[in-house]
Amino acid sequence: MPKLAERPPGAAASSEADFYRWTQEQAALLRAGRWSALDRDALAEEIADLGGSQKSEIRSRLTVLLQHLLKWEFQPQHRKYGWRATIIEQRVSLADVLEMSPSLGRWPGEVLARAYRLARVRAAEETGLPEQAFPAACPYSLDRILDDGFYPGPEERDVV
Repeated sequence: MPKLAERPPGAAASSEADFYRWTQEQAALLRAGRWSALDRDALAEEIADLGGSQKSEIRSRLTVLLQHLLKWEFQPQHRKYGWRATIIEQRVSLADVLEMSPSLGRWPGEVLARAYRLARVRAAEETGLPEQAFPAACPYSLDRILDDGFYPGPEERDVV
């Protein structure tokens, strides 16, 4: 039996005092089958939050991806290798999250408008262009956004 699972219930760490330690103790208790010693309410809340964090990650990565697609399209003369790398990274990471949680497959479409709003603001700030220089609504379909071969705007010139 793991040592953490042998700890008396009163000696357990709380999730507020040391979250990492608490998670390890809860895992050890689960493995040991010590159901009555589990912090069930906090454990259930943390499990539910994990799903929420995946939704948040998808929205965040979609926002960054859209921001860089806008910069790519609307400032072709300033294209950088880093922009391409960010676009690729966000696409790959989004695909990874969606592969791990296929039930979230519709989520990107559900948050696309919100993600675009923020991406538009960030792109304007980073490029120095007025927000009105970018379309008010997302000009790309979700399929295009996630397409590895899609780079909007004029044909690519040499990227530095």
